[in-house]
Amino acid sequence: MTLRLAHRGDWRVGPENGLRALLAGATAPRSDGVEFDVLLAADGTPVVIHDADLRRVQGVDAAVAELTAAELAPYEVPALVTVLDALPSEAFLDVELKVRPNAELARVLVGARGEEPERAVVSSFEPRALRALADMAPGWPRWLNVVALSDPVIAAARDLGCAGVSAEWHAVTPASVRLCRRAGLDLAAWTVRRRPTFDRLARLGVVAVCVEAAALDG
Repeated sequence: MTLRLAHRGDWRVGPENGLRALLAGATAPRSDGVEFDVLLAADGTPVVIHDADLRRVQGVDAAVAELTAAELAPYEVPALVTVLDALPSEAFLDVELKVRPNAELARVLVGARGEEPERAVVSSFEPRALRALADMAPGWPRWLNVVALSDPVIAAARDLGCAGVSAEWHAVTPASVRLCRRAGLDLAAWTVRRRPTFDRLARLGVVAVCVEAAALDG
């Protein structure tokens, strides 16, 4: 079965990556879980937000790295520990690292879902972030996020010890699916907004798809 993951939660309910959006996304009737992003606040607390600043979503001219977790909270930028405590234990989690993780981030992940989770992964575009997480939480599965799929990309994912790759959905074709299977890698896709696209990817055998809007509802 292909997992349907609400991309940054259901941002129609509240700000993307905020607790309201993530809870709505995780508990939507057809959802299997959520994808969300993690940065570090000024005090080193892992917080859940995509952008390095608050301008686009919160309308505030401030950088995440310049504010503490307590200062970010009123803008609906939650601490990672708050999100993990609130989400249902059965929800599958794709935790995307937008920064190299610190020890606190790894401690929070392991404390919430264990040392070898079955329904959670960490993903990132940054090889350094994945390597650092592997050192601190080696039992957590890791996905390399990519825009395109090729032999060099697959080789990089294997060199990193990743369990899979998560690709922009246009890159997912029968040939790229076969490429990942031959390498023993899971293949996920992002970000889909139409149900027919989700259905096509599911037929190709991807393990998970990040979805929004009609692809989450339908």
